[in-house]
Amino acid sequence: MNPISRIGMDTAKNVFQLHGVDNVEEPVLRRQFRRREMIKFFENMPPTLIAIEACGSSHYWGRLLTSLGHSVRLIPPQYVKPYVKRGKNDAADAEALCEAVSRPSMRFVPIKSEEQQAACMLMSVRERMVGIKTQLSNAIRSYAAEFGIIGPPGRQNVNALIERILEDDTLPHLAKELFSLQAKEYHAVEARLEEVEAKLMKWHRNDDVSRRIATIPGIGPIGSTMLSVKAPPAESFPSGRHFAAWLGLTPKDHSTGGRARLGGITKAGDPLIRSTLIVGATALLRHIRKGRTKPSRWLAAMLERKPPKLVAVALANRLARIAWRLMVSGGIYERPDDPELSPVS
Repeated sequence: MNPISRIGMDTAKNVFQLHGVDNVEEPVLRRQFRRREMIKFFENMPPTLIAIEACGSSHYWGRLLTSLGHSVRLIPPQYVKPYVKRGKNDAADAEALCEAVSRPSMRFVPIKSEEQQAACMLMSVRERMVGIKTQLSNAIRSYAAEFGIIGPPGRQNVNALIERILEDDTLPHLAKELFSLQAKEYHAVEARLEEVEAKLMKWHRNDDVSRRIATIPGIGPIGSTMLSVKAPPAESFPSGRHFAAWLGLTPKDHSTGGRARLGGITKAGDPLIRSTLIVGATALLRHIRKGRTKPSRWLAAMLERKPPKLVAVALANRLARIAWRLMVSGGIYERPDDPELSPVS
């Protein structure tokens, strides 16, 4: 059998499909392995280029196979799909990966270290806790409204509403018991969320890149931590515009026949980073409307011509480009005397 030049590996929990080709692009490996068998197979194999789809556990396999001397490339799923010839099965996916990794213009996902994975897990756990807390507060408000108890909006007013409900002696005994049960759950989630956020702030204070990004107006510790950990290395993007495009903050292009047609933003890349940047931009615009912050000339002109939501997305795009500049060049954000959110690439 001719030596294998590259392998496409379709991963799963216990069953793995491999597709390998030689130097003349002829298939020389089409096998399915159990987990232990596959590890032994790669331990006894000379260094080879291996393509894996960037999905659950792919970073673990990337680190493991790299430690065995192989060269591993993680490919985004949307870039692999065009190479699937027909049907959807493990063998077809492995063959598509083997083909996609050979393309000179293919883009890859950097393999995260165990520390980076732990930081990503920290942010995911926080996001889940926030979702549970929001779900509980909405449920408590909805149930209370059925008994004529209405509280002021805002998450800061949920605890006061819970106290009012538990002190109301007109409620049925069963309803009061259920409200008490939900209140205990809400307070438990609140305590766990505070613990997770304390860990996140500790990580943020110990990370130089995250601290520098947080100096940008509209990007707080959470947004800066996400950009530091979840985004690919800034050096992999030729400009800040490319970085903003990776985040999905640039318009969709439907141009043809020399006629440019731009639509809404692409929403590509990491949705959590993108939404956090937009929320931060919205908060910054709220401060501007209340007179707490002076807008730049660019931002003031945008607010005069465009709707607020569109301006928030445009500002998020600009914040992403400034963050890219700080990640590449170092230093902190310094607002110039003439208020303009810094020239960016």
